[in-house]
Amino acid sequence: MTIQRHGMSEREYAAHAGISRGAVQKARASGRLVLHADGSIDAAASDARRAQATDPSMQRGRHSPGHSPGTTLRPVPDTAVGAVAETLREQGLPAPQAAGGMTYLQARTANEVLKAQERKMRLQKLRGELVDRARAVAMVFRLARQERDAWAGWPARVAAMMAAELGLDPHAMQTVLETYIRQHLDELADVRPELG
Repeated sequence: MTIQRHGMSEREYAAHAGISRGAVQKARASGRLVLHADGSIDAAASDARRAQATDPSMQRGRHSPGHSPGTTLRPVPDTAVGAVAETLREQGLPAPQAAGGMTYLQARTANEVLKAQERKMRLQKLRGELVDRARAVAMVFRLARQERDAWAGWPARVAAMMAAELGLDPHAMQTVLETYIRQHLDELADVRPELG
């Protein structure tokens, strides 16, 4: 007769939780896992118990510095919860909806993701792959102004030659060119570069 398992094996739970099999065995020995009658691991209940056990505010006898056992923890600001949720969602991970639903593990994961992103950006900057945003905006503005000035001066340089080739009045030719160039430059002025 075959015994049917209701939950996960240690190996399956290790892959599910993203931890080593040794960590699963330690968690099982310390009672941080919820087991079915057949000895298999209840993944959902074990995840919840591990998250609760990992949260320092939920551990018995442990308190943060300056925190006495009788006092309550300060509420987590909505902006902090929002930042954690946004970071986790960007990575495709489950995110808290409110401060009460945020676990220590989620906050720690978001913090580690941000630290890794920051280190990557610092390394890219050292390699010359990233540029300072303010410098990039200033350079785009300066190049656009130089381009605009070059086009604004163009009719005065070419109107006489164009008028001679076409047999037209040079002053009338310059006036028409300047009108249309100015109109085109005004249209281009509405374009705003987005530096993501």
